Amino acid sequence: RYDFLNHFLSLGIDRSWRRKAVAVLAGRHKDPVILDVATGTGDMAIESMDLNPSIIIGIDISEKMIELAGRKIHGKSLEEKIKFDLCDSVSLDFDDNSFDIVMSAFGVRNFSDLHKGLSEMYRVTRKGGSVLILEFSKPSVFPFRQVYNFYFRHVLPGTGRFFSGDRDAYGYLYNSVMDFPDGELFINILKATGYSEIQEKRLTLGVSTIYTGVKN
Repeated sequence: RYDFLNHFLSLGIDRSWRRKAVAVLAGRHKDPVILDVATGTGDMAIESMDLNPSIIIGIDISEKMIELAGRKIHGKSLEEKIKFDLCDSVSLDFDDNSFDIVMSAFGVRNFSDLHKGLSEMYRVTRKGGSVLILEFSKPSVFPFRQVYNFYFRHVLPGTGRFFSGDRDAYGYLYNSVMDFPDGELFINILKATGYSEIQEKRLTLGVSTIYTGVKN
């Protein structure tokens, strides 16, 4: 039910967020080698096929997520371009300077150690390579902020529990978004990690944000 709930609870907007995030890097790298961190069921990895990659590696700590992702790419005949593997996001099993693009969609918020996870992403990015992070953020415009907070705090958890049977999962989602250092706070963390040329692009009145940076 994971994919169904992602699309249902976001009213399908999450698909356009991923497309817009990938489009930000269009043309920056030729035949890039891409790492998708906390790939989940592989939606971001599949979307990044628009970048004409030589290879995409998606990693996740959940074996069942990787299994679902594998079924998806099999159905799309993408096994030659996209590979999935079990790996902890804060301890990446790759050499330094291995990837042209390192990305994560709605994953860094869940790192057990945000700074360590971002440092690992930086380590495996090649010089001149890009980081791309798509993550939830907190709207600030009145009255959308109030509507958003009500939906996220009350409507979404109840709906998520109804369909998933999990009492805690979607309550956790709200808390994790509220606790995440978005906007300028996150930009400063990326700078401290070592990335430069950092840009942010807010989507849907600030419900989510695209962050990009470069490793010099």
